[in-house]
Amino acid sequence: MHQDIERLKQEFELDWQSADNAQETESLRVKYLGRKAFINELFTRIVQMPALERGNWGKELNQVKQYLTARIAEKGSSSAGQEARLDLTYPALNLNEGSRHVLVSVMENICGIFEKLGFIVAWGNETEDEWHNFAALNFPQDHPSRDSFDTFYLDLPATKFGKSLLRCHTSPSQPRIMKEHKPPLAVVSPGRVYRPDEVDATHSFMFHQIEGFAVAEDINFAQLKGVLLSFARQFFSPDVNIRLRPHYFPFTEPSAEADISCFLCKGKRNPEKKCSVCKDKGWIEVLGCGMIHPNVLENCEIDSKKYQGFAFGMGVERIAMLKYGITDIRLFYENDKRFLEQF
Repeated sequence: MHQDIERLKQEFELDWQSADNAQETESLRVKYLGRKAFINELFTRIVQMPALERGNWGKELNQVKQYLTARIAEKGSSSAGQEARLDLTYPALNLNEGSRHVLVSVMENICGIFEKLGFIVAWGNETEDEWHNFAALNFPQDHPSRDSFDTFYLDLPATKFGKSLLRCHTSPSQPRIMKEHKPPLAVVSPGRVYRPDEVDATHSFMFHQIEGFAVAEDINFAQLKGVLLSFARQFFSPDVNIRLRPHYFPFTEPSAEADISCFLCKGKRNPEKKCSVCKDKGWIEVLGCGMIHPNVLENCEIDSKKYQGFAFGMGVERIAMLKYGITDIRLFYENDKRFLEQF
């Protein structure tokens, strides 16, 4: 090992002396510090040495690597100084600064509102299994969502939790968190989800959702409505109201679709121009919600006779489209600066 280190240093000094420009200095860096550099091979030999010697050799190799790095940086500064010529009369470049994507901003805004209401933010797994994605959430075995034409299954060996897949909603965060942490709980979980939908103005095979849920001894439906109303008024407008329509979801009972009153026309129809947001309906569907099904609580080892909970889920793209009057979901993913610079 000692001979190899000395040989490395000698070869480096020769190459360092001959590097006269920025291109040769970069080649020097790649040769001695790149992924395939000889010093990396020396590091891998340490594990084969006696345990008492590993620390000393590791320390020496780190010192050598620091020396190489410093010498190459010195050469780089020298080359830059020789090649660069500052022309103070040259027009300044018009740098285009980047900004946060509209979907990221909307997602952070939504999560921030719920954080103020006492929720914590937890990111789930994009790669899931059948138990967390379906069974734990009370999806029956014959539910259409479990078919291959409705879910992206992965070509991986099955486990005790079933086949692997790309999650089709952010709801698997519920069983994962409830299995690890006991009530009281109040969580929102944002992230990407995947469904084999045909891409059009309102559908995409990848989009974003935010799942929210709360579990405690005295949780009730009125609290769910209060939380959603507070979110809607903070995000859309202080003037909006909310209504809940009966619906069906496997993981909640009772379940509802939540609508907000139109924040643009405020329900006042204009016979000369139809409202671009609610289409003169006066109400806008924004999310699904309900009380967590007792089976879900029991699947997560939570006593459903002692604890209750509510849950809700929303599509981030839909919320952003409503907020900013965007009519085509594909605009979010095309990376057109003319669109993105508006937000």
